[in-house]
Amino acid sequence: MTIVGNPDVVIGGVDTHADVHVAAVVDHVGGVLGVEAFATTRVGYRQLVSWLRSFGELVLVGVEGTGSYGAGLSRYLRTTGIDVVEVDRPNRQVRHRQGKSDPVDAVAAARAALSGQATVTPKSRDGTRPQARSSARPYAGSSTSPDLRCRALRFRASNASHGLRLMRETVDLVRS
Repeated sequence: MTIVGNPDVVIGGVDTHADVHVAAVVDHVGGVLGVEAFATTRVGYRQLVSWLRSFGELVLVGVEGTGSYGAGLSRYLRTTGIDVVEVDRPNRQVRHRQGKSDPVDAVAAARAALSGQATVTPKSRDGTRPQARSSARPYAGSSTSPDLRCRALRFRASNASHGLRLMRETVDLVRS
């Protein structure tokens, strides 16, 4: 499908964070149609997709951070049949000039997807090997502060699939 020149299509962009994802939607020439924040839950994901689709035919979403905070959202978008591309964080010089802003980053993600700057399809990370690998070493090393180790463990647990969580709970029950 041709994006440029088709006024019925819209492109989404998402700046991802631990608690809130900021989404933007642009038209076929990059004009901003809206910016909104959504919770990082399944309900929030559904609301985000519904909101993006309310502007027109959603053909593509650029997601910043598909390997970390955006992993769950990327999986969800793919299961709903939406094409997802991984968007790099804006370079430091541009961010310094424009300032750090989640809405600006979300719009930049949408425009990167529209322009073809972002073309990489994110890894699915839904197999057992990537999940086991990510949970095998929950923190960088023994010199890492306990607070950072706890944050790393919470992050890994929140991104783990339901099956992996059940396996962990079963192992914990057997050990006790």
